[in-house]
Amino acid sequence: MFSPFYAWSRRRGGGDPLQFCALNVALYGRPRRWAMTERGAAAVDRGPRHLAIGPSSVRWDGSALVIDIDEVTAPLPSRLRGTVRVHPSAVTGRRFVLDGAGRHRWSPIAPASRVEVALTHPALRWSGPGYLDTNDGDAALEDDFIEWDWCRAPMRRGAAILYNATRRVGGDQSLALRVGQDGGVEAFPPPPPAVLPPTPVWRVARATRADAAPSVRQTLEDTPFYSRSVIETRLLGQAATAVHESLLLDRFRAPWVQAMLPFRIPRRWR
Repeated sequence: MFSPFYAWSRRRGGGDPLQFCALNVALYGRPRRWAMTERGAAAVDRGPRHLAIGPSSVRWDGSALVIDIDEVTAPLPSRLRGTVRVHPSAVTGRRFVLDGAGRHRWSPIAPASRVEVALTHPALRWSGPGYLDTNDGDAALEDDFIEWDWCRAPMRRGAAILYNATRRVGGDQSLALRVGQDGGVEAFPPPPPAVLPPTPVWRVARATRADAAPSVRQTLEDTPFYSRSVIETRLLGQAATAVHESLLLDRFRAPWVQAMLPFRIPRRWR
């Protein structure tokens, strides 16, 4: 959805999504790596239980989602190779409409999961709590939304998710969900709004909701239109360490931002 090539194609009257596919892999800490090479339909193979994009693939083996990674990083090229396994404790089966016209949907497939990472390039192993969701839509995000923020926190018995969107038409939407280890989803009253400091480089505004004032532990992504952060917060009466995202779509659609994106999202035309 952040592909500049897809945006340019749509403006010319085209825009077949299958021609603009990528597997995005981001490693934070040491070493820090990023890969998101876009490929066309000839490099894509898909079925009910698998999706291959170039040399990388995602498949369901019956108990886990297996992600086989074979990518080259950008902007500085290096090999990124290995396997990630996502083991859901349960699948929710829930789907939420994010806009008044029903053009954008979100499903928290497995908010309480266990993830195992085994990379060979670079040599890295990790396991811990994880998350799996999906977004899909019939229109460009920037056409229907001004901004949104999202937050997911592992809890003692499952996870809590906050999803706040500012629509271009129809006002704001705020979802607050408690997800159990059995996949059950229960809405709870959204906590009060809370402001986080803007990102240090691009000054992206960050906001969330919380029972008490949250704080930023680490900024993982600081781009002109998007941030990903680790925050300390309090939800449902529990202290939690959460992953937080902010997206500013007016900035994303700006021509100067679109011109910068190919440095992080290179394209292989075959």
